[in-house]
Amino acid sequence: MSNMLFGRYIPISSCIHKIDPRIKLIAYIVFFVALFLNYGSNFQNYIMFAIFFILLMIVVFIGKVSIWSIFKSIKAIWLMMILLLIVNMFFTQQGNIWFTIAGFDFYDEAFYRTFYIVFRLILMIMLTSILTATTQPMELTFAMEWVLTPLGFCNTMRVLIHVFAMTISLALRFIPSLADDASRIMQAQASRGVDFKNGKLKDRIKGLISLVIPLFVSCLSRSSDLADAMDARGYDPLAKRTRYNKRKWSISNSISCVVLVLFLAGMIVLSVYQLDFVDMILEVING
Repeated sequence: MSNMLFGRYIPISSCIHKIDPRIKLIAYIVFFVALFLNYGSNFQNYIMFAIFFILLMIVVFIGKVSIWSIFKSIKAIWLMMILLLIVNMFFTQQGNIWFTIAGFDFYDEAFYRTFYIVFRLILMIMLTSILTATTQPMELTFAMEWVLTPLGFCNTMRVLIHVFAMTISLALRFIPSLADDASRIMQAQASRGVDFKNGKLKDRIKGLISLVIPLFVSCLSRSSDLADAMDARGYDPLAKRTRYNKRKWSISNSISCVVLVLFLAGMIVLSVYQLDFVDMILEVING
């Protein structure tokens, strides 16, 4: 658990690390929206997910991000995958019958839907892991503030942009810290004879309680220390903020934004008109 990449910044020199954090956040939003679009049939959705996965793997390779750490982050949602499969198996009554148990029919559409959701979750975790691994927390806060700037001019909503961005960045920042605390507590409890993997269900629940309570206390302690540290440094969320390092908007950033907007527009067109892009590609290849 301590090797989990989700929310952890990796200080490595790469092309992805050097990209403006605002462009990385915009790209993250664009890919996130594209993931939730429906491109027609199940086959076409899977093809798009495969394309997104290949693109993300290329980014992982260029950004020198550990793919094994990302897989360890994905491993943490295996229980959710099983629950999704069970729910879909009992509540999905569409498609072809694969098998029957005790007079209850199980349809293939249940497995397709589960695979569809799981693949989307994996891509979401990969996206977030790449963003946090290649972007420093302060730069990510700055990017969030910049993206949310239009909300600051809306008098009816009265959104405190800096407070919102700081809250999100702190939450992402402390995910790996909480994972390290959980790993440390599990090792301490295991040395006292607590078995988290074997034994009866009742014993496992007791072991889980022995993990959750100290972890909850650790969270409160960290929150209190963080609040004291920010207060000691004179942090005021309502005060006017200034920055030591100021980033300028370059022409390359504008070009990147145009490319991302065109990419998102293309994905929306494929989703709205339900185009059979597989046949279109085959026709282009065949001439």
